[in-house]
Amino acid sequence: MSQFIESFNVDFNRAVKHFQEEIEKLKAGRAHPSMIEEVLIECYGVKTPLKQIASISVPEPSLLQVEPWDKTVSKEIERVLSSANLDLSVSVTGSVVRAKIPALTEEKRKQIIKILNEKREDAKVIIRQIREKIKKEIERREKDKEISQDEKFSFIEELDKLTKDKSVDIDNISKIKEGDIMKI
Repeated sequence: MSQFIESFNVDFNRAVKHFQEEIEKLKAGRAHPSMIEEVLIECYGVKTPLKQIASISVPEPSLLQVEPWDKTVSKEIERVLSSANLDLSVSVTGSVVRAKIPALTEEKRKQIIKILNEKREDAKVIIRQIREKIKKEIERREKDKEISQDEKFSFIEELDKLTKDKSVDIDNISKIKEGDIMKI
């Protein structure tokens, strides 16, 4: 891969990583800290992401356990998680908050798959936008006589291959997540 195209690989990798982070938040019937770590909790008069005021662990596949560093916010965490429309059964034992994830119904799984497919298409659109930006830069350099016409075609060919590879990566990540969602 040419050094020129390689310099833009960071943008492609960032788009794929963002897609992975987005789909981690989708429920697959298993607990994952990312499902609640960005939930805002009123703490000392300031709304703060849960991950900044507590440790979040997964002691069982369908259970999230939240241990706040300040034990006085346990009830607030329980209240917010219960009302956050996350379909969690929340309880407090001492200062530890437990959030149980209910089993997914077939209908709910299909809804999640639909959201996954939308996110996959959004990620592919971003990949194509990055490709267009790079292609315009290649064409500008050829017009400004910084590269030859042969180099332009070579770079565009490499760019198309890289774009296709990243699109396949997104499809593969999506298929794995879809398998997790559909697994009973």
